[in-house]
Amino acid sequence: MVSAVHHRTATVDGLEVFYREAGDPQAPVIVLLHGFPTSSHMFRHLIPALADRYHVIAPDHIGFGQSAMPAPKDFPYTFDALTDITSGLLQHLGIDRFALYVQDYGAPIGWRLALRAPQRITAIITQNGNAYEEGFVKPFWEAVFAYATTPGPDTESPMRAALTPEITRWQYVNGVADPTLVSPDNWVHDQALLDRPGNDEIQLSLFRDYPTNVDLYPAVHQYFRDSQVPLLAVWGANDEIFGPAGAQAFRQDLPDAEIHLLESGHFALESHLETITEHIRDFLARVLD
Repeated sequence: MVSAVHHRTATVDGLEVFYREAGDPQAPVIVLLHGFPTSSHMFRHLIPALADRYHVIAPDHIGFGQSAMPAPKDFPYTFDALTDITSGLLQHLGIDRFALYVQDYGAPIGWRLALRAPQRITAIITQNGNAYEEGFVKPFWEAVFAYATTPGPDTESPMRAALTPEITRWQYVNGVADPTLVSPDNWVHDQALLDRPGNDEIQLSLFRDYPTNVDLYPAVHQYFRDSQVPLLAVWGANDEIFGPAGAQAFRQDLPDAEIHLLESGHFALESHLETITEHIRDFLARVLD
């Protein structure tokens, strides 16, 4: 029997936050945090695959998906601010302890949640969610850091290119052995949301803020060493944004980290849903149950 997935909204700090929820509220909680340029839509198949055993919650970050999209003058689009909203949603829902699934932008939000309250995190699953500089693939990230360091017309142009349909599609199909496994609905859905008036300025704000995530890495590594939190990395090995070295780096501070490199790209759930689900269920059954 497939678990029902509920589509809900909650008001956090005056903003409407959309989230998907499934499973028994009394079961162990998994919070799924999505990346750029998508939303909780990326978890639409994973949520019911886990909800028979876990209480699954997947929010859309502010400015993404179905959540509110205030103008940058009305909301500080930083990773700290996105974390504040996520933390507020979990407080609103009465979620005290939870496992994290992080991907792309979801990772720096997840790391901030962990640093603020390490005792709340029961386990971490990272799917191309970086915590080490080793994971950065230079051609992509050199442009991001150049723009963050010296914003201007010349450095902004490559960042605006990252908001185009060509690059959105590339993020889904690049590195995937069989691209026919990836539904075009993904990039059509994401691009429609990126193309909303004013969303470009939101994304540019977050690009400029990205170096704050790297500045946080030493504290994240110390958290890993101190907590020895159970960690599973299920990683698209052909990702040209966060490469496989980013997965392997977790063992620098978490020697028992479980790492699986998959023949896929940045959005590995689209081609390897069943494999990733099996790894998650096996991992959580051992570390939580």
